[in-house]
Amino acid sequence: MHVKWRIQRILHQFRHALATPSRNPRMAVVIGRLLAAAFLICFATGLYSHFLQDPVPGMVFPNRPTWLYQITQGTHITAGIACFPLLFAKLYAVFPELFRSPPIRSFPHFLERASITLFVSASLVQITIGLLNTFQFYSLFPFSFRHTHYVLSYVIIGSLAIHIGVKLPIINRYWRKADALDADGQIVVTEDDPDARLEVPDELRRLTGEPQTAGVTGRIFAWIDEKPAPNAPDPRAKTSRRGFLATVGIAVAAVVGLTAGQSFRLFDGVNVFAPRKNGTGPQGLPINKTARSADVIDRAMSPDWKLTVTNGATSKSFDLAALRALPQHESVLPIACVEGWSQYATWRGPRLRDLVDAVGAPTGANVRIRSLQTNSSYGVTMMQPEFVRDETTLVALEVDGGVLDIDHGYPARIIAPARPGVLQTKWLSRLEVLS
Repeated sequence: MHVKWRIQRILHQFRHALATPSRNPRMAVVIGRLLAAAFLICFATGLYSHFLQDPVPGMVFPNRPTWLYQITQGTHITAGIACFPLLFAKLYAVFPELFRSPPIRSFPHFLERASITLFVSASLVQITIGLLNTFQFYSLFPFSFRHTHYVLSYVIIGSLAIHIGVKLPIINRYWRKADALDADGQIVVTEDDPDARLEVPDELRRLTGEPQTAGVTGRIFAWIDEKPAPNAPDPRAKTSRRGFLATVGIAVAAVVGLTAGQSFRLFDGVNVFAPRKNGTGPQGLPINKTARSADVIDRAMSPDWKLTVTNGATSKSFDLAALRALPQHESVLPIACVEGWSQYATWRGPRLRDLVDAVGAPTGANVRIRSLQTNSSYGVTMMQPEFVRDETTLVALEVDGGVLDIDHGYPARIIAPARPGVLQTKWLSRLEVLS
């Protein structure tokens, strides 16, 4: 029992030493609702991206505005980056509670601790692999990033829902500043809300009669907690609420502002940390995968290359000259990648719907698109009718007035509105109409 009391003393002293004006239930609620909003935005935009790539039968997606995916995925990545400082700020606000004794007081308390443990651990993994994915560090993952990212999103939202449900009384109690703080800006403490108190009861004295200042550990904390001389600064850290919120706000603004330029041109001038920057790469456009890494150079540059379009037993093949002889159209569309970067370009080539109509494609048909690239899960992609029939969807042969660079998909690639970059298939080989 003596060991138990010593552990209790250490835990309570830690809580006392860590107490500052910025660590209280009101601050935890304020940061928590910002963090919840960021994760809900990530969840919604992430689901949209996932189902664009793996649609459930019967799903129909909007193709206007043409920049829709640019906004949703840019918001997804930006909100995910903002989760880093917000999550650490939330942990800072509730850190003393980690040293509460006893660790588990009731079944609801167990649910609270279990849900927050699962939420924090899953969130740290989620936002870390998401950030690494924006830099294309795929080789670091001994698992499928896309499927793991998808599954973890449900774990995070589920554990967050449980945690909110358990903590709802406290969230409701401290949601409004007027209810949480008194006229002097201090936390309002009620008898049924002991968690709001910054001071820690002397549990060791209550249990054993021994003061908490006993022993080496007690003397150390007594020295730490010693009251300062008159007019002397408090020797313990006492981060003010305003100072803490200002620090969190600056941190969020910094990580967002210095990376959002890869998604939104408005911030391009301060794009310091993002892995992609507008205006870089072949023909002034960023790329994710080169023709060499895709192992398509010989086949793409071959004079025998043809694009084959099929609809059941009906088949037609078009060499590059035949594609150029078709009516050519221009579309100003962005390449918007799942990693968050995007950039507009002017694309030119025949419309996809004209090519599939040449083999008698019905209006509501899907099209399976095959690339010369075979070493990727995106070497074969599907396009739904709403995109196939869109007037801006092209089999692009040129970009910004020049013939496609080999790294941008020469001799021909797909470009369509409001679609992820991974579905804008490069180095086309076959178009298969699926009735």
